[in-house]
This record gives sequence, structure tokens and C-alpha cells, in this order.
Amino acid sequence: MLCSWCRSLAIVRAQLKKSFTFEAAQTLPNAPEGHKCRLMHGHSFKLEITVEGEVDPVSGWVYDHAKISAAVKPLLELLDHSYVNEIEGLENPTIENMCAWFWRRIESPCPGLYEIVLHETPTASCVFRGFGD
Repeated sequence: MLCSWCRSLAIVRAQLKKSFTFEAAQTLPNAPEGHKCRLMHGHSFKLEITVEGEVDPVSGWVYDHAKISAAVKPLLELLDHSYVNEIEGLENPTIENMCAWFWRRIESPCPGLYEIVLHETPTASCVFRGFGD
């Protein structure tokens, strides 16, 4: 039997956020001529994955953090300390394109995927919420 607090959670929706970091180099080949980002440069990226759903009244969770980590781990292993432009699908690795790349790869293993935020610096980031099916 569930306590009254647990029963009330059955109708609660929440967002669960998990953050990751990786270091990578890139160039932006489609930036305007003379733009500094056409040159090789690197970033300390911060990736935030948000999953949204109903709180399970038994576990008290929206989603298991470990499942998000498992979905993201192989992607981070590919990206960390890499030249991002050499990765298939990231030939023009703007943070907008990188968010879409992440979305395509974790949407299936992370049901309820709500949002991806990718920070390339502490003051510059992209918020991505899917492809607007």
C-alpha cells in the first residue's frame, strides 16, 4: 500500500537533468571568411540532458540517471579530446549542429528526452528541443 505522499506523486510531472563535460577541438568551415572560428580552436564543453515525465509513485523517479549516462557515454568517448570535424555528421560542428547530432543518437535510448543544452563557453550555449515533428 502506498502512503498518501507516494500516491500524490503519481500525477506529478518533473524534469530530470544530467550534466556531462568533454574537451574537443574544432573549426567552423562555414563561418564567414576571416571569422576567428574558421581557425582551429578548442572548448571545454558542458552538455546537459533533460528528460521529462511523470514521477513513478513507487521509485519516486522520472527516469534513472544511469540510463542517461549509459546513452551518452559512448558519444563522449568519441568526442572527448577529439577534432570534432572528423566525426561523421559533425563536419560543421556548430553547437546547434552538435545538439541535433546528440538528439538523434540519444532520443531512442532516453524516452521522454525533453531538451539538450550544449555550452561551448561559460557564456555561450544552445538550447535544443528536438526536430518539431
